[in-house]
Amino acid sequence: MGEFVFKRTYSRIKADGNNESWADCVERVVNGTFNMQKRWILANNRHWDEEKAQKTAQKMYDKIWNMKFLPPGRGLWAMGSPLTEERNLHVALNNCAFVSTEDLCSNPSKPFTFLMEASMLGIGVGFDTKGAANGPIPVSPSGFFDYTIPDSREGWVESVRLLIDSYFKGGKVVRFNYDEIRPKGTPIKGFGGVASGFEPLKRLHEDLTVTLDANVGKPMSVTTIVDIMNHIGRCVVAGNVRQSAEIAFGEATEEYLNLKNYAKNPHRIEYGWTSNNSVFAKIGMDYGPLVERIADNGEPGIAWLQNMREFSRMGESDWKDENAAGGNPCLEQTLESYELCCLVENFPEKHESLEEFLDTLSVSYLYAKTVTLGTTPWPETNDIIDRNRRIGTSISGLAQFNAHRGVSALVDWCREGYDTIQRLDEKYSKWLQIPKSIKTTSVKPSGSVSLLAGSTPGMHWPLSEYYIRRIRISKQSQHLIQPFREAGYVIEDANEDPNGTAIILFPIHIGKGVRSLSDVSMWEQLELASLLQQHWADNQVSCTISFDKKEASHIAHALDYFQYKLKGISFLPKSDYGYVQAPYEPITQEEYETLLARINNVDLGQAVIEAVPTKFCDNSSCEVLSSLE
Repeated sequence: MGEFVFKRTYSRIKADGNNESWADCVERVVNGTFNMQKRWILANNRHWDEEKAQKTAQKMYDKIWNMKFLPPGRGLWAMGSPLTEERNLHVALNNCAFVSTEDLCSNPSKPFTFLMEASMLGIGVGFDTKGAANGPIPVSPSGFFDYTIPDSREGWVESVRLLIDSYFKGGKVVRFNYDEIRPKGTPIKGFGGVASGFEPLKRLHEDLTVTLDANVGKPMSVTTIVDIMNHIGRCVVAGNVRQSAEIAFGEATEEYLNLKNYAKNPHRIEYGWTSNNSVFAKIGMDYGPLVERIADNGEPGIAWLQNMREFSRMGESDWKDENAAGGNPCLEQTLESYELCCLVENFPEKHESLEEFLDTLSVSYLYAKTVTLGTTPWPETNDIIDRNRRIGTSISGLAQFNAHRGVSALVDWCREGYDTIQRLDEKYSKWLQIPKSIKTTSVKPSGSVSLLAGSTPGMHWPLSEYYIRRIRISKQSQHLIQPFREAGYVIEDANEDPNGTAIILFPIHIGKGVRSLSDVSMWEQLELASLLQQHWADNQVSCTISFDKKEASHIAHALDYFQYKLKGISFLPKSDYGYVQAPYEPITQEEYETLLARINNVDLGQAVIEAVPTKFCDNSSCEVLSSLE
């Protein structure tokens, strides 16, 4: 499965027309990282020590090659490529972002166009609903003007800005000309994949018009804000061309909580799925009404903004993040409005000793810190990154680590690792002449990166000792699908898109001695999350707590206790695997062995495969796909 993930997602096509090997990919990433450092040092008239850089680069190469740590999927795909080396599109290295709608009055379209452009760049975006009620009042545009949409990301975003602003600035109705947009199926050279054609954009314009027409003469509502963001999300993922992720944050009002109650909001069933929805919880609030909904389908998630602002690691009240406004779609990063985050993933289980783990942190931290040297298309974002230099040095495979070394060792490694990162940050920030990072550590949920490394994702336990991992792939990638079919893998048509999407089933045995989710209570999961929030993560711990029916009645009580120990949390019923053809499905040992017996070695041969990167935080529980994976 690791080879499939690499070929599908990270292996770029080289100048000679062949795909990168793993060695090629690692070399490109390391060279790109040190090129960024060198350009920064020389641009600031500092001395660049080539010999020292070579030694550190060799260490980074060794650590990535052996998967002691891995850059995020976006970094594996983009770092050192023409995107960063020629186009200076360093924004492609970032995973996630957040934008607030609180200041809609000054620029009504800005939060929406920021989310759209970031999503088109593959960045997952969180947003709030604070612009409701006190925001600007839409008016019906009058008159007409024509706009031919350029065939570019900027052109699509500009068209949405013009349409939204026409309702708030006494504008004219925009008549769009789509003739310059490339046809559906045309290859996209920069970010990979193929074009979706003009139809999704035209539909977005139509949807936005209907939504804004319904809000004319009234203050912007919570529903209207989320509708606009969700319409944009559906446009971005249309045609299975791109992935995106959205998370909405709102107050626990009936209007907000009912956004996914399609009996009350039937019009939202076509696009409400494009965001996960969380509430800004207040310390001491009554969680009962929220838990009724959580017990049903797992939403809403919970975010304690007060804790995000006040604490680094829980127990360390320092108010470093007093300007924080929300978080990213997987909620492992505290963020200000218009701030981005870069993540990097370490695998403690793959280390023989604490000393080796600390040595790995010296280069994994350096990768993430280096990404903060790049600029983005947004001046406000650049200002915040320059000031905060926020990174997310994460740890993954913790179910395996705890099974083999125990929780006591995990606490020791977390404490020592965190202290080491703070010393590294002091050293490298001084060398680069930039501020120390406001926060440095998190626990990301992981996804394709942990698949590549053969590790359990983040802090989560595996669904079962034996399970099926379903991975979706466009049917246009027959050159990658066919070798797996010939090798005996089960290939399914995706229920939601049988003509366009295939699913490859990978039978997985996570290994002996690693406890599965069925062996772990809700309370133990919460305790591990709080332990990591106390000893490792000064940003946040991304955690989805799985619970069974008998535990549902305890969720409100659990939140009463853990509101003082966590910054965010989400829940999912154990009995609900989400939908047909879920990404993970538990199986028995006999079923595993039956599937394994029919599989032969996969021969990918000389087929040239154009990788399409996994976006944002690389986790299927956060991402929004046209296939709903």
